[in-house]
Amino acid sequence: MRPALCLVLAAAPAAAEPRFADRAGTLPVAHVYSGGWEHFVGGGVAVFDCDGDARPEILAAGGAGPMRLFRNRTPAPGAALDYTLGEFPAATGTTGVYPLDIDGDGWLDVAVLRVGPDLLLRGGPDCAFTDATEDWGLAPRDGWTTAFTATWEAGRDRPTLVFGHYVDRADPDGPFEACDSHDIYRPTGPGYGAAEVIEPGYCALSMLISDWRRQGEPELRVSNDRHYYVRGGYEQMYRLNPLRERVEDWPRVSLWGMGIASQDITGDGLPEVMMTSMGDQLLQINTGEGFVNAPYAIGTYAQRPHIGDDGRPATGWHVAFGDTDNDGRDDIFIAKGNVDQMPTNAIHDPNNLLWQEPDGSFREVSVAAGVATTDRARGAALADLDGDGRLDLVVVNRRAALELWQNVTDPAGNWAGIETVLPAPNTRAVGAWVELRAAGRVTAREVTVGGGHAGGTALPLHFGLGEATSAEARVIWPDGSVTDWLPVAVGRVTRIGKGGVVE
Repeated sequence: MRPALCLVLAAAPAAAEPRFADRAGTLPVAHVYSGGWEHFVGGGVAVFDCDGDARPEILAAGGAGPMRLFRNRTPAPGAALDYTLGEFPAATGTTGVYPLDIDGDGWLDVAVLRVGPDLLLRGGPDCAFTDATEDWGLAPRDGWTTAFTATWEAGRDRPTLVFGHYVDRADPDGPFEACDSHDIYRPTGPGYGAAEVIEPGYCALSMLISDWRRQGEPELRVSNDRHYYVRGGYEQMYRLNPLRERVEDWPRVSLWGMGIASQDITGDGLPEVMMTSMGDQLLQINTGEGFVNAPYAIGTYAQRPHIGDDGRPATGWHVAFGDTDNDGRDDIFIAKGNVDQMPTNAIHDPNNLLWQEPDGSFREVSVAAGVATTDRARGAALADLDGDGRLDLVVVNRRAALELWQNVTDPAGNWAGIETVLPAPNTRAVGAWVELRAAGRVTAREVTVGGGHAGGTALPLHFGLGEATSAEARVIWPDGSVTDWLPVAVGRVTRIGKGGVVE
């Protein structure tokens, strides 16, 4: 087992600490995630390009209010972000949303999570979405859905979909110790058959399918909320086919699990995992055989507010890795916020931007970056919205307006984007690994669907390069085949298929 403190290879010195400009005032309407008890959780957001112009849209769950699609009209890379309100089918009680190409036609569809039956919406040209739930043979239950993940299993024409549920609202003895089970839908013919039930459930708030050992066997990680399972629950891992829980070698960690992010930050090609919670935010280092908790001194636990005088525990929700200054080292954003008026936890709970130092430790820079807001944050996304290579930020708040932040860090390092493409059915090559080599080191990224808190992105993989001016990449495809190392452009996105670079 490698030492947990040996976290990163040497990277280029940081050019500047991250800086963000508030662009929320440019949105056509203030979007709020609202509602009562059933919307204390959720509030996810999806960021993806639904019209093919390489400018990502924003689709935010609304809770008791409307779900909203914001169309990206930013005129040029580096120009001020500009969004207009798009048309989107009416959907009530929405908790989250994830983009993926379900039918393999090249247009991104969305899985909409709800308090009530979930929806699958077919995407088409010019961000046109239509309800395809019944057409695709999905018969979701009337549940309280708060987690989602998906992957393409070998030989299947459609993705395997996993919907994670929270409290069983029909249990008369609930809500405590009344966690619901989960549903996994595997494709049958042109659509989906009956759900395979995953139980016991421990009130899942995030799920992620990942080949975390990189042995060609994706597995399902489930993060659970001990507030409602109370006792007996833990963080779970499942082998997918046949479905069985990994219990023989999986330590039972219990936390108030709310979000998952996975990324290799140590340089060995294996993804670490960050899990948000009430109190400690838990970073675990991947040993290849399991995970070990990162030492407290690394600076990622973010267990209390870092500004103000409220010393009560913090509450973490969405979490995302991303190189916000393109220095070649991944940073961590954590959306924070009280459940509602929970007196045991901080009420004014600032979001975290944990900036990775050259020695692999992390330092809080959200105040300097301008993003240390204290509303009740839920879902979020780190994504390059204007195409300038700097990761921008979207944050959904409960009972407060959506935040839109443009990354204006100057100077920032160089960057490269990689988009993996395949013929149908798995057009975005979900399950692929991309390795990028620059300045004598290799950085690995996995193409996944799921994780975060109730929302995710479908975008090119982003690599900060520091001072490197050249790079090459290879792809390990879901079927195990591997491309040769290919030169990739610096300062723009390169599309790679099995035959090489796709123009």
